[in-house]
Amino acid sequence: MSRGSDGGFWRNPKRRAQAFQITLGLALFLFLCGISANTAANLGKLNQQLSFGFLGRSAGFEISQTLIPYKSVSTYGRALVVGLANTVLVSVLGIVAATVLGFTVGIMGLSKNWIVSRMAAAYIEFFRNIPLLLQVFVWYSVVIVQTLPSPREAWTVFGYAYISNRGLMIPSLSGAPDKGAVIWLLGAIALAWVAILIISGLVHPEEGAKTKTGLRLSLLFLAIGALLVLVMGRPFELEAPTKTAFSFSGGITIIPELIALLLALSVYMATYIAEAVRAGVMAVNRGQVEAAAALGLGPLRTTRLIVVPQAMRIIIPPLSTTYLGLIKNSSLAVAIGYPDLVATGGTILNQTGKAIEIVTIWMVVYLSLSLATSLLMNWFNANSKLVER
Repeated sequence: MSRGSDGGFWRNPKRRAQAFQITLGLALFLFLCGISANTAANLGKLNQQLSFGFLGRSAGFEISQTLIPYKSVSTYGRALVVGLANTVLVSVLGIVAATVLGFTVGIMGLSKNWIVSRMAAAYIEFFRNIPLLLQVFVWYSVVIVQTLPSPREAWTVFGYAYISNRGLMIPSLSGAPDKGAVIWLLGAIALAWVAILIISGLVHPEEGAKTKTGLRLSLLFLAIGALLVLVMGRPFELEAPTKTAFSFSGGITIIPELIALLLALSVYMATYIAEAVRAGVMAVNRGQVEAAAALGLGPLRTTRLIVVPQAMRIIIPPLSTTYLGLIKNSSLAVAIGYPDLVATGGTILNQTGKAIEIVTIWMVVYLSLSLATSLLMNWFNANSKLVER
């Protein structure tokens, strides 16, 4: 009886799978316990202990770009928050720029014009096959630092903005507290507005959905902008940067590290978006295009109203992967000194020696950003289906 029951247990696929999962779970638990015990023993030998209390101590170093108030006497925790804000900034700007550029190049690659399609193909093959880290160095060291003029010979845009190897100097709003953070926020709102309008028009262009979405978004962002103006206080005026003997004063300086990293990320990741767009468009039934032509729709309207909305079902999944890759690749900022989360955390690690704690913070933050992006894209994918199941 006992032998027969054992044989019956192992012949049952469900019970066999449950036993395998329990065994694997116990093995993983014991492995983690072993790692924890070994880490605690090694820290004990070094007279150290796992603690995040150092985050409340004074940092003692400056950060070249801060979106929130920060001084050298601020805490390590605040320095990490500044680095996180810089990471989010370059990730959001990179996603918007790569999406616009990728969709443009992807549509160009499908053009019947031989020159246009070959230009798109050359762009994709060139930038996709050069390592991203090398592109970051080229944009920073060659294009910006070596090619752009010095501050004394900076290029000007009607006297309101200057471009040099020190970065891009643009006007700011004076007479308002925390004007830099407010202007960055307004810029992010404007970019998000444009991106959502474009995507909503591509995914749901029928039955006036684009008009309704655009109207609602316009009212929402106008309300946010009005609230920010009230918070900033009035009156305020536009303060253009002025050239001094060796640098600039006034205005807002967009540091060259941010420009180089943003260009490298957007140009590189746009190649993968372009290929996803091309694959999605080519998967649309040719009869859809022929039917649109029979109804008198031109090529542009056919692409915008017929082809792209159907192709989005195929484009969105690889688009999500590309966005996740862009967020994680933003950590390459440490190579050129852009003060993102990794660079800021590296400075703190060198000063405190808290390697495990800093690495844990890095892992948790990037995992959280990736999960949030995945959830948002999964929601967007679920709401972009043409047919409900």
